[in-house]
Amino acid sequence: MELRPQDLLVLFKVAAHSQQRWTYAGLGEALSMSASEVHASVKRTVAAGLAVMRGRGDWSPVRPALLEFAVHGVRYVWPAVAGPVKRGVPTAFGSEPLAGRLMAASGEAPVWAHPQGSARGPSLSPIYRTAPQAALADPALHRLLALQDSLRMGRARERTLAAELLEKELGAGNAA
Repeated sequence: MELRPQDLLVLFKVAAHSQQRWTYAGLGEALSMSASEVHASVKRTVAAGLAVMRGRGDWSPVRPALLEFAVHGVRYVWPAVAGPVKRGVPTAFGSEPLAGRLMAASGEAPVWAHPQGSARGPSLSPIYRTAPQAALADPALHRLLALQDSLRMGRARERTLAAELLEKELGAGNAA
């Protein structure tokens, strides 16, 4: 079973809201995916060891494994693809939590092309096609995805800082 980019989106959404109990349909609605897509995603992440099934429909990410994959694997499996300057949703170092820590010239920070975006900058392919819409509706998810984009496309300093912040956000020292 091969992981797909939407699997990371599903894992991040659940990790960002660990106290919430999700149904496949509810998670699908929040991520603009079908319930069957979410179910297939959960099966793949459990098979890969990135999530654990606790009972029928009850699962959660394995935070240390998710952090390790996000920091060391994602940029090689799903590399960032830069594009032309567009209007979109800020990501990577153009969005919190990195925007307040790293300086970027106006129009230099990457964006996910999206009609509801608030910034202009070089476009960056999102990890999954529905990620920008899901991020606009959920600031906690947006932070995780922006940090992941810094890991996917950033220079060494940005990646190091993003990895530290992602570890704090995920609370990877905690159990699954």
